[in-house]
Amino acid sequence: MEQGGFGLDPERIWATVYLDDDEAFEIWRQTGVPVERIVRRGKKDNFWSMGIPGPCGPCSELYYDRGPAYGPDGGPEVDEDRFLEFWNLVFMQFERGPGTDKENYPILGDLPAKNIDTGMGLERMASILQGVDNLYEIDEVRPILARAAELTGTVYGAKSGTVASESHPDDVRLRVIADHVRTSLMLISDGVTPSNEGRGYVLRRIMRRAIRAMRLLGWQERALPELLPVARDCMAPSYPEVAQEFDRISQYAYAEEDAFLSTLRSGTTILDTAVAATKASGGDTLSGEKAFQLHDTYGFPIDLTLEIAAEQGLRVDADGFRRLMADQRARAKADAQARKTGHVDLSAYRTVLEDGGPVEFTGYTELRRESRVRALLGGGGRRDVAGEGETVELVLDTTPFYAEGGGQQPDTGLITVGGGQVQVLDVQSPVPGLIVHKVRVVRGEVRAGEEGFAEIDTDRRRAISRSHTATHLVHQTMRNFLGESATQAGSLNAPGRLRFDFNTPGAVSPSVLHDVEQQVNEVLLRDLEVNWFVTSQEEARRLGAMALFGEKYGDEVRVVEVGDYARELCGGTHVARSGQLGLVKILSESSIGSGVRRVEALVGIDAFSFLAREHLLVSRLAELFRVPGDQVADRVQQTVTQLRDAERELEKLRAQLVLGGAAALAAQAKDVRGIAYVGTEAPEGAAGNDVRTLAQEIRGKVDPARPAVVAVAARSGGKASLVVAVNAAAKGRGVAAVDLVKGALSGRGGGSADLAQGGGVPASEVANLLGAVERAVAEVG
Repeated sequence: MEQGGFGLDPERIWATVYLDDDEAFEIWRQTGVPVERIVRRGKKDNFWSMGIPGPCGPCSELYYDRGPAYGPDGGPEVDEDRFLEFWNLVFMQFERGPGTDKENYPILGDLPAKNIDTGMGLERMASILQGVDNLYEIDEVRPILARAAELTGTVYGAKSGTVASESHPDDVRLRVIADHVRTSLMLISDGVTPSNEGRGYVLRRIMRRAIRAMRLLGWQERALPELLPVARDCMAPSYPEVAQEFDRISQYAYAEEDAFLSTLRSGTTILDTAVAATKASGGDTLSGEKAFQLHDTYGFPIDLTLEIAAEQGLRVDADGFRRLMADQRARAKADAQARKTGHVDLSAYRTVLEDGGPVEFTGYTELRRESRVRALLGGGGRRDVAGEGETVELVLDTTPFYAEGGGQQPDTGLITVGGGQVQVLDVQSPVPGLIVHKVRVVRGEVRAGEEGFAEIDTDRRRAISRSHTATHLVHQTMRNFLGESATQAGSLNAPGRLRFDFNTPGAVSPSVLHDVEQQVNEVLLRDLEVNWFVTSQEEARRLGAMALFGEKYGDEVRVVEVGDYARELCGGTHVARSGQLGLVKILSESSIGSGVRRVEALVGIDAFSFLAREHLLVSRLAELFRVPGDQVADRVQQTVTQLRDAERELEKLRAQLVLGGAAALAAQAKDVRGIAYVGTEAPEGAAGNDVRTLAQEIRGKVDPARPAVVAVAARSGGKASLVVAVNAAAKGRGVAAVDLVKGALSGRGGGSADLAQGGGVPASEVANLLGAVERAVAEVG
């Protein structure tokens, strides 16, 4: 293939084999590779393994000699910049055990099914054929790099050597920009949107790294509007959908950049404050906690924290930052592990699969069937028997039970085996091809190898099937109203209810939701036939079947179609006709992340029950308001408006009551050592704002030239509160409102020299509070 298909010079091809792999060595020699260009290498380079325990085996790799300009002669062991790996073969033939490191572990024996894992680096091959130095300079990437260089005034390659190890940081940044912008384009095209979880978080990080790299090169404007169109033009010939959907792609990308630039601005402000505080305390190191907070809470890049701190002559506790990051990753890993199906190691599942082959799922056409218990698992491995009351995992040769997947919840039901019976609590597929039932033994005992009878909960299955078909209809209808960019981002199909997540930039208006709901129910009234068939991926795409991003499809796919209305790749269960759904009622639409919305709906009898309750509620309100049902909303709005108007009037009256005596109180002020003092209790029912306003109103009624202190106490909810207001003349005598409040309340309270307040003591203390303030004024005067 190298010599014929790609036209590579056979004199420049080298091969590597594992140290003692004489068979691979001889095959390459017979193919025509001279023995001097076949290199034996050790376990570190040419022996591959996966998992503990897991498959492993020797590797053989192909390298291409790019010539003396890239490094010294001598083969891959001497220089892997000059000798570029472009093909790899792993001979999967052994199972490995646990070891001390990557190279030291025991071989447990042969794999029951051996294979060759082979792959070629497409972009590496392109770089060889196009005669460029690296994959960032091939024809699909270089235009993005060139545009970034043009914008930033950077001359690519001017400061670097020929090989990667001699690359100048500016060149590395340009490569990061080119790669990450192109990757962002393709990910958003495939339905990924920036978020803080899973693949969305990966997208967010690579987008922000590209934006950050542009800023490090001196570009301070929005970068993606300049670069993303270039990436589109590069990729559209092979992926026309990126051009067709560019409006949607750019909308998400530009919004993410705007959000990140805002993050940089806010994060820089917080960092500047932390830098100033560190300097003020005489320190020279910004704490790892502060760097982690900036990174974790605000998304502020650690490299930017390091750079800004260095500019200010400070170091960053990078070890502390890395420790906190490691702790966070460990917590996330533990959480993910806790969410895994059961506690059995995946190798036990693989063994069951290898021993008996894939489990046949018959649930598309039957709800019960006879089958044999292939295996029982529990306590970390396989078991022969499980007794009453135990919870274990059970594998049948064939099963009608649907394993959770594609958003559809699993079946439940009963399995009778011999004299025992188990209740099926959950069904999962931990490895492809295997269906595992989590069961509790409710009678007798169950043994591996026994014949049994499996029967699913048919009412639950039918309710879930109604929800799943409804999700397909909602998906298609959303696309009808919002455009093809409204792609599914997740779903939940449960008995009687569904949750549908989809990509769209903003909220869906109530009128559109109403139209979507109406159109879905019109499809139900048409009672369309629901069919499914298996075909090739290529044929499914030709037929226009929707595929969901993130789902893994084989060469053959299952297509579910609802009449001529909806067609989608799907492995779930569905009704036979759309009319069987009965009714679909959309309950809510909300945001669950940037550019991702969620619709929740009820289906069938659950939708009917909801509407029946709503009807009873409207009927009751109509009876109370004595209006027809269609006028209830207007009457409720009218009543709410009247109540608000009444509350405003009441507030005015209360304020008049509270403030009405301010002038009289000011006129009755005591003279306490040359300071006019007013101590009073607010009228019953006065709110907190009223008390503060009263204190300030009284203060304003006192002659400004006369030092004045006003103390107003109030009772509410069994507690007393205190507000103190001080005028400018009193402040000139050294009186501060906050000191008077704290003195009266034993240190509680807060405020300024002009106005302060506090509380929390029993209501019976009102007189004592006012007396304490007066005594304190006397001491100051």
